[in-house]
Amino acid sequence: MLKSKTFVKKTRSGGIMKIVREHYLRDDIWCGSEVCTECKQEETVLQKDTYIESNLCSFPHYLLPDTNIVLSQVSYCRRMVVFFCSRETYIEREQGESANDRNDRAIRISTKWYSDHLNNTPTDKRLKVVLLTNDRGNKEKAEESGLLTYRCKKQHTTVTSVPQDETAVLTSNEITSSKVLFPEHLPLSRIQSGIKSGTFQQGTFRASRDNYLEATVFVHGEGDDSTEVLIQGLQNLNRAVHQDLVAVEILPLNQWVAPSSVVLQDEGPKEDDVTEEEEEAELKSGPSGAASRKPTGRVVGIIKRNWRPFCGMLFLSQIKEATRHLFTPADRRIPRIRIETRQAATLAGQRIMVAVDGWPKHSRYPNGHFVRSLGSAGDKETETEVLLLEHDVPHQDFSQAVLSFLPKMPWNITEEDMAVREDLRNLTVCSVDPPGCTDIDDALHCRDLPNGNQEVGVHIADVSHFIRPGNAMDLEAANRGTTVYLTGRRIDMVPELLSSNLCSLRSSVERLAFSCIWEINDKAEIVKTRFTKSVINSKASLTYAEAQMRIDDANMNDDTTKSLRGLNRLAKILKKRRIEKGALTLSSPEVRFHIDSETHDPIDLQTKELKETNSMVEEFMLLANISVAQKIYDEFSECALLRKHPAPPPSNYDILNKAAKSKDMVIHTDSAKALADSLDAAQVDGFPYFNTLLRILATRCMMQAVYFCSGMDSDFHHYGLASPIYTHFTSPIRRYSDIIVHRLLAVAIGADSTYPDLMDKHKQSALCNNLNYRHKMAQYAQRASVAYHTQLFFKSRGILNEEGFILFVRKNAIIVLIPKFGLEGTVFFENKDKPSPKLIFNEEVPSLTVEGHSFNMFDKVKVTISLDASNVQHQKIRMSLVEPNVIFPGKLTYRMLMGCQ
Repeated sequence: MLKSKTFVKKTRSGGIMKIVREHYLRDDIWCGSEVCTECKQEETVLQKDTYIESNLCSFPHYLLPDTNIVLSQVSYCRRMVVFFCSRETYIEREQGESANDRNDRAIRISTKWYSDHLNNTPTDKRLKVVLLTNDRGNKEKAEESGLLTYRCKKQHTTVTSVPQDETAVLTSNEITSSKVLFPEHLPLSRIQSGIKSGTFQQGTFRASRDNYLEATVFVHGEGDDSTEVLIQGLQNLNRAVHQDLVAVEILPLNQWVAPSSVVLQDEGPKEDDVTEEEEEAELKSGPSGAASRKPTGRVVGIIKRNWRPFCGMLFLSQIKEATRHLFTPADRRIPRIRIETRQAATLAGQRIMVAVDGWPKHSRYPNGHFVRSLGSAGDKETETEVLLLEHDVPHQDFSQAVLSFLPKMPWNITEEDMAVREDLRNLTVCSVDPPGCTDIDDALHCRDLPNGNQEVGVHIADVSHFIRPGNAMDLEAANRGTTVYLTGRRIDMVPELLSSNLCSLRSSVERLAFSCIWEINDKAEIVKTRFTKSVINSKASLTYAEAQMRIDDANMNDDTTKSLRGLNRLAKILKKRRIEKGALTLSSPEVRFHIDSETHDPIDLQTKELKETNSMVEEFMLLANISVAQKIYDEFSECALLRKHPAPPPSNYDILNKAAKSKDMVIHTDSAKALADSLDAAQVDGFPYFNTLLRILATRCMMQAVYFCSGMDSDFHHYGLASPIYTHFTSPIRRYSDIIVHRLLAVAIGADSTYPDLMDKHKQSALCNNLNYRHKMAQYAQRASVAYHTQLFFKSRGILNEEGFILFVRKNAIIVLIPKFGLEGTVFFENKDKPSPKLIFNEEVPSLTVEGHSFNMFDKVKVTISLDASNVQHQKIRMSLVEPNVIFPGKLTYRMLMGCQ
């Protein structure tokens, strides 16, 4: 049905323009309710079981909010279904009626139509429709018409339980089937009572990167008493998304399973009618032995969603002119998301952002909507933007409010500054850093004392002089938490004027510093420690290689070189003593890119080579951090910001113990000292890289080190450093934790005044939570940047053959480490389009036998490395086996079976 309105309008030039507005009124729009028997519905989006519990409305009902409610209370409307105007609900604007009044009347008409429409259903299925409005006039007119109407505030205060993804508001065109694929989420009232009674546990849902049908729920307990619950299978995962706060029910002991050993990724869109059995036939759960089983459960409800806008790409529907498409997130832990858009052709090949709206029980994937485009996939700027957004790295330009607190240029050290600082400009201070470093946090000096001892100083940039508590710059730095170092790009925590200029301890310029100075005897024992605000003038800014050459060159005997040699000699003694106490020497392959100055593409890739000078600087930074930690804790036992490294639980060492056992060795893990001694003794004749591989594996067993407030914890121990107390003092340009530690130390020595937040242990603890989160995200972002540039490197190199070692063995694959590039990749032994080889997996060793050839951890192999760019969204380094040459059924080699070129 077509309705039109015609009117004329005078143009600017004085002419008359005829305007015709047409309304196409449809009578083929279905209501979308499961209880309706009249509409010929293609799909239903409103459930018959509404699952809202309310003191006002104890009966089943749908909520219909007016426009103002939707706009002001959108956070409550987690699932919005839009009902388009049909012929029955369309109304014309009456003479003298305002647009707002016409809209209110239209909403009342729609509510009445929907209420009458549902009254035609059988009595036992009948639902009521409740109009929500805060407009008094609208409410009065609705009640006069016999409509059930409530104010939004009143309705919300009476709601006793609303599952997070089941809010029953008339809502948008969700893309679903009528078949129920997932169990119903329990209402919050049931969840809360279940948690209280111990029937359910609550925890953070963590999806697996390697297996999309598996996840764990980290259940927080009292103190360190926390457990992980294993979740396997679509129905048990039950629509939880990575980082959601969920309620889980622990399954009976006879239903516990082991973590899957298979690498399984969601490679393509699944239809809603694909059965769970068909999809999960691929799960291939791990061994059934009692020792391998873990507490296993199922998600029964969502306590709090942690949805955010996700970056990724659109997977276009194969149906011509379709408007419904699947979005594939960049993060493999996030499920695909269905969206509806008419811009699909434009968005193809673009990186876009999508937000989740809801996840109905009868949809294989959640529903969402397009937010914005980020740029063309593969473009370096776009990929970096995706990387930063996905890891929640604040990277916007500093605001004018922040920049307004920078010192006015030209800046100079004043007489007032000199009056309250120790003048150390005469000392032979130098800095030692990686090549190209401009944000130089630290510098050192070493000189002989008349009594035969030596004076060693660690001088740290006095950032807290420039960033005062509570101003806009301080708040921004606290939020950012850390500088993020990507390949070829740095995201500063503080504006560049400070990070690369005024705070940076560059050579031949006077700079403000916070100095930790020791008197040390010939055995590297500390005789005396003092802390002071100072002024220094660095005599040299060196790289690790330059400092090493000075130390090694017998012909160089200038003051800077003598200072470096003294530091290096003492550092070796300090390191030996730390290791004797149980400090761990672990290993992690790190790479360095050589970047083309014009294209900014990587032109070379190699593992970082560590020199004695790396260790020299590290030893004195550790010593300074330990000395400062003890000082601030002695002065402020309730509010010192410290850093601890928890000891790993014994189960973390399972893979390390199995790896050692495969070489007839035993690794003792009852203490850090025992572990360190075992690693030192682990040697295999003719296999020098074995010990490095074992240390790499040991690193993977470690817990994350975290910041904490001393008044909120009792365990201060740093496991990896074998130190009873530790903090971060030495990098305030790039870590906000160090700025707080500087402020605490300054108050402790009477160099600055305190402020309320500094002495508030609860605020300090909340700050630590943010710092831990930002630090973790920065690490992940840096790794992702390395992975992306590694892909760029191999894209330009084509196919390379390299030797590597098996780091992990899986049920259908091996993970190989290439020492030359510090690169890990997966070699799969299955190809869906080719005959499957005979695979035998032994989880206890662990080993994988492929057509009679056994693959064990640390075995040497030769692989072909290339870039698999077939999936633009998830380009990856592809590894295929060259040696040993395994023969598969039909006399196929591995490379023939896997379709390798």
